[in-house]
Amino acid sequence: MADYRKFYIDGAWVEPAQASDLEVIDPSNEEPFAVISLGAQADTDRAVAAAKAAFPAWSATPPAERLAHVERILEIYKARSNDIGDAITSEMGAPTSMAREDQAGSGSFHIETFLDEFRKFEFIRPLGDHAPTSMVAWEPIGVVGLITPWNWPMNQVTLKVIPALLAGNTVVLKPSEIAPISSMVFAEVIHEAGLPKGVFNLVNGDGAGVGTQLSTHPDVDMISFTGSTRAGIAITKAAADTVKKVALELGGKGANIIFADADDKAVKRGARHCFYNSGQSCNAPTRMLVERSVYEAAIETAREVAEKTAVASAHDEGAHIGPVVSKQQWDKIQGLIQTGIDEGARLVAGGPGLPEGVNRGYFVRPTVFADVTPDMTIARQEIFGPVLSIMPFDTEEEALAIANDTIYGLTNYVQTQDGKRRNRLARALKSGMVETNGVGRGRGSAFGGVKASGRAREGGVWGIEEFMDSKQISGWDAEAE
Repeated sequence: MADYRKFYIDGAWVEPAQASDLEVIDPSNEEPFAVISLGAQADTDRAVAAAKAAFPAWSATPPAERLAHVERILEIYKARSNDIGDAITSEMGAPTSMAREDQAGSGSFHIETFLDEFRKFEFIRPLGDHAPTSMVAWEPIGVVGLITPWNWPMNQVTLKVIPALLAGNTVVLKPSEIAPISSMVFAEVIHEAGLPKGVFNLVNGDGAGVGTQLSTHPDVDMISFTGSTRAGIAITKAAADTVKKVALELGGKGANIIFADADDKAVKRGARHCFYNSGQSCNAPTRMLVERSVYEAAIETAREVAEKTAVASAHDEGAHIGPVVSKQQWDKIQGLIQTGIDEGARLVAGGPGLPEGVNRGYFVRPTVFADVTPDMTIARQEIFGPVLSIMPFDTEEEALAIANDTIYGLTNYVQTQDGKRRNRLARALKSGMVETNGVGRGRGSAFGGVKASGRAREGGVWGIEEFMDSKQISGWDAEAE
């Protein structure tokens, strides 16, 4: 069993203040494959103190030098990419090919994008022609606590660590205790890149422990958290007494509105997207709203997609989905699938229990429900598993009302050949992102939501600005520069 009972603090690997071990479980076989230590208050304090001590020098480092450090991180990250992907396979169950190409690959993609944006970032900008001596200065916040989830480990780590460092902050990272090993490899990347001591620190722990300690710590100036809405609310309350900045990227319950004139791959594309990463993505289109004239045909297509979606060990090569991350998640998903049946939804494919031929591992059958109504539990709760809910609509107005009838507001989807209707719905849907006709967000666009999905903006120039404060300066002497 791999031994990761150490933390990365002040530029070195250190022993925990006290022994509190946790086994990391491989969800494909339910066996422990690594052991970590959970941090105590003394570990958190030590990491925060290191970050605080490093902040004055790091924040004063010329941007070109910070850029060079991150360029070196990218070089080493790419060299270790397969190691990171393999760790993700073992810790959270992403199949090998997907873990290496998409999960680990998302990290290098984000680092490259941040580098592109940072090269043209203006730290001091004129307010406008109407006020020639008024300037807006962008400055680092200070010590930033970063709390990342298990479902897309490197996607979220790089979306937080890299812009925070580029902006001139120092950081303490607490990855999910369920899937921490890829972050330990990332810390090895940081160490090899030669960042100054204390600029990057990592302490493993759970939410009640290190998560709360960071959220309440008086020397932490900002918390950036990705995870459940419930935890996000708790973190906001915990951070209130120290009036630190809190950036939250939380859950979702995306609607995929499919009109009769949608392209012939719209339903298949939507179902595959729902099942991707075993349904463990906050932006998954889990509610499929279909115009009534093509409703039954859409159900049949979704059923075929579910039945053709292979489920197998994450360690196997091939195009399949792996297990969900833990027994706790498996139990939750099974309970919600049963609730869907009990509340009268029509089970079209999948259902409760393990897939055929499987007797161990946290595997979930790709499941499709039809005749779902907006008041059903499966239409309202974030399931975070490969479960698709399909419901009909008759008018655009009805579809919009159903889509917006949720506490969440992360990503919605629209499928129609009518450009005016596409644009109209894109503006009317209450979410931070809207994707239409299978076109993904452009490189450098921000990821984030509204309402109970949180209001952080991660990625691109917005992701850098998220980790900075703006200062307004009047009477600026341009000739003195």
